[in-house]
Amino acid sequence: MRKLISALSLSAAALALATPAVAQSQGDWTFGVGVAHVAPKSNNGTLAPGVARVGNETQLQFTGEYFIRDNIGIELLAATPFTHGINVDGVGYVGEAKQLPPTLSVNYHIPTNGKITPFVGVGINYTTFFEEKTALGTLELDDSLGLALNLGADWQISDRGAMRFNVRYIDIDSDVTLNGAPIGTAEIDPIVAGVSYVHRF
Repeated sequence: MRKLISALSLSAAALALATPAVAQSQGDWTFGVGVAHVAPKSNNGTLAPGVARVGNETQLQFTGEYFIRDNIGIELLAATPFTHGINVDGVGYVGEAKQLPPTLSVNYHIPTNGKITPFVGVGINYTTFFEEKTALGTLELDDSLGLALNLGADWQISDRGAMRFNVRYIDIDSDVTLNGAPIGTAEIDPIVAGVSYVHRF
């Protein structure tokens, strides 16, 4: 995560003095489409009888953002369903679950005189799990509500179009039951790296 954040920061600093860009104004809105890679942290808590490992996944992502003030936007993140394999140390593969992670954030787009516009954001994530599968019985993961942080930059490629590169940290914790009995909490807490085309209307 530190390397990706550093790369984004250096890119923004190096290109901030390029050709003037169009500022985001109050009343503007944008729509973005791209891909997101969800990478859960390496240790995802203990699910009886061992440490859980939740796998990575890449899917399509969509964003819509409305600017309530110049350079300040409210953004909604949506995606196609992510499917994560679940492994438990000492047991191996135990199953999988799908999830959708809608996230509502407030982003501040830092005005510059160049084609690169960095931004930072904070918000709330609601992750819902469904279609849990395991050969061990009935697996259920509770939905999660948690903090989401956003850091990235837009690279303007036309009057109304930009390529967006961003990383998010999302706090996702889910209580897990097997055949109705609690077996632990999955601490997923992923880093989500995304690249999108964003169009301003």
